[in-house]
Amino acid sequence: MQARETPPTKHGLAAGEAAAPRRADWTIDQGWDHYSAAEHATWKTLFERQSKLLPGRACDEFVAGMQKLAISAEQIPDFRRLSDVLRRHTGWQVVAVPGLVPDDVFFEHLAHRRFPAGNFIRKPDQLDYLEEPDVFHDVFGHVPMLLNPVIADFIQAYGKGGLRAQQLGQLKKLARVYWYTVEFGLLMQDGAPRIYGAGIASSATESVFALEDDSPNRIAFELERVLQTHYRIDDFQETYFVIDSLDELLKLAQIDFEPIYKRLEGRPEFEPGDVLAGDAVITRGSGRYHAARRRERA
Repeated sequence: MQARETPPTKHGLAAGEAAAPRRADWTIDQGWDHYSAAEHATWKTLFERQSKLLPGRACDEFVAGMQKLAISAEQIPDFRRLSDVLRRHTGWQVVAVPGLVPDDVFFEHLAHRRFPAGNFIRKPDQLDYLEEPDVFHDVFGHVPMLLNPVIADFIQAYGKGGLRAQQLGQLKKLARVYWYTVEFGLLMQDGAPRIYGAGIASSATESVFALEDDSPNRIAFELERVLQTHYRIDDFQETYFVIDSLDELLKLAQIDFEPIYKRLEGRPEFEPGDVLAGDAVITRGSGRYHAARRRERA
């Protein structure tokens, strides 16, 4: 069964369902002073839970980013203060948006080193799953890595590449690169996979599943393989792609994707759990978890 697939994170999922904000770039005021005590408490619950889970699981660059940001469990961070830190280190800033935004708006922000972050936080009964990214996913998951120069350059290049992919009708393929790196990427450190993707880093259950469960495949990242591979937005990933170092992403940022898109035209695409003969397999998964899920749905 093919997983439902859409562009990642902000762009394209639900933007058409809401009226556009007054500003053409969809930015809004964060409204930090309007967060309730209950909302700050939800942030604290999520922050403390992930802070206990990530030591030994998150990559060194994520840990270093958290230390530089100096955010805490006590309150939802103020985007203005986060932006002050980011500008000093990598020239990025965080801008508040009401949720999901159109593709072109998303790419335009990234191309100019503006990271659009949802200004709302999930409800207490949504701690373990929320389809639309909230302030915890965006800030806790993404912002620490934006303090790394390689990730900072890579995500800016992705924004520029996204605008180009739209023109070429290749957004679906490019979205897979973002999904399997920035959102759900793993990085080899000290001989073992570690987390750098925000979708994993901000999820208590997937932080453990991605690294320790026997079910998913863990396969060395290869660009054309990833461009041809569907992903899941409704559950844990069936396959995680693993890079050897962040420098691999920097090389991706320097590639002209147009000839690759042309070369892949008409080639078969792969399901999320497929393992191919040419894959460099780090861990071949049992598929146990998703097999059980499919039986439940049958």
